[in-house]
Amino acid sequence: MTPTWVQLVYLCCAVGFILALKGLSGPRTARTGNLVGAGAAVVAVTVPFLYLHLDHVPLMLAAIAVGTLGGVVGARRVQMTQMPQMVALFNGVGGGAAALVALLELADRVDAPGHTSWFVLAATVFTIVVGSISFAGSLVTFAKLQDLMTSRPVVFPGLPVLFGAAALAAVVLAVVVVRDPSVWLGVVLALLGLVLGLLLVLPVGGADVPIVISLLNAFTGLTVAAGGYALDNVVLLVAGTLVGASGTFLTLLMARAMGRSVANILFGALRGGSTLGSGVASDRPVRSAGPEDIAILLGYAERVIVVPGYGLAVAQAQHTLRELVEVLQERGTHVDYAIHPVAGRMPGHMNVLLAEAQVPYEQLKEMDDINGEFKQTDVVLVVGANDVVNPAAKTTPGAPIYGMPILDVDEAKQVVFMKRSMRPGFAGIENELLFDPRTTLLFGDAKDTMGKLLSAVKAL
Repeated sequence: MTPTWVQLVYLCCAVGFILALKGLSGPRTARTGNLVGAGAAVVAVTVPFLYLHLDHVPLMLAAIAVGTLGGVVGARRVQMTQMPQMVALFNGVGGGAAALVALLELADRVDAPGHTSWFVLAATVFTIVVGSISFAGSLVTFAKLQDLMTSRPVVFPGLPVLFGAAALAAVVLAVVVVRDPSVWLGVVLALLGLVLGLLLVLPVGGADVPIVISLLNAFTGLTVAAGGYALDNVVLLVAGTLVGASGTFLTLLMARAMGRSVANILFGALRGGSTLGSGVASDRPVRSAGPEDIAILLGYAERVIVVPGYGLAVAQAQHTLRELVEVLQERGTHVDYAIHPVAGRMPGHMNVLLAEAQVPYEQLKEMDDINGEFKQTDVVLVVGANDVVNPAAKTTPGAPIYGMPILDVDEAKQVVFMKRSMRPGFAGIENELLFDPRTTLLFGDAKDTMGKLLSAVKAL
């Protein structure tokens, strides 16, 4: 039986996880919340070494050391623009670890037959299957975001049939394992989970990938919670439940921000409804100008709204953009940043990127708060964004993004688009706003062009 003092420590760790999640809900408390959560995790990992008679302690410590080194190096070296990939990778590792622990637990149950309830076995089997799904699916999302494979949906004839057959086989085999535990059947179940993870994520393309990362994060949380139940560990149960609940809630919020259902996001490509990844650059004529002309437009505007997108972050132009905004404000221009819920590659991603550039958080306005102000705006400067301002979301039924709430940039008096080329965004469709008579395009790399624009505004 677990000693009372250990249960109390675990309870404190669980409270620490809850407080950490609460702290992460706001920019001013996020750093403290992160430290509280990390501290609680360190304590929870340390406690078993203090009261259990563990075997292979040197191997465990070596594994912890390797994992710590990898985490520290990864966190310090990975650029903020690549944070979603790292989240996907870490999430997959968590799901895979939960599945492996469940397999070991299943082996222990096989060696001690008749002493395990069917519910504990069901929780163990659930952890094996869903943990494997999360592991394989997260690796695919990482590969898509890291451009190790195409970001377009990968579909082939018979995919739905194969997915359905694998899912049915997993359910049947899970029932068999619960009734008659077997390690080898557990391994086969894990392999079926890997297949299901691959088939689940391959048809997902473009801007839908971050939503799937959030969904798989919820899957990992649920596996950890189920594993905690099987291991009779309250810390795993609470932490997994928190991750599962928050991941599910975040997935639903992101899907709502995209104006689509989770089912459509996962299986839309099977009937042509998923975002399709990068498309072909348009050759239609547009109105373009140089930095000096755009500088005049911005310099004499009283109200300017900046719409940052992932292209801004990729070009590492956020610091120069902040300088440009500061210069405009010194000239008396009212400037705000309009942030779409799925700007960047994950919710809050763009907020963090701008905060890294020392942009005051008060200047960041969420979509619902700023959409009513575009009609009174003299100039909207769109930097690296596309689909989140595409009017097709409101005007073109059948478009991949139709129904998605967007920033109402098309209502502004003048729009300036900073783009590298005429290639469309993740949705793979043209943005009609680019061809509007009120729109002017400024072509070039965002960082280089932003620097020239800043110099031109200073010279006015």
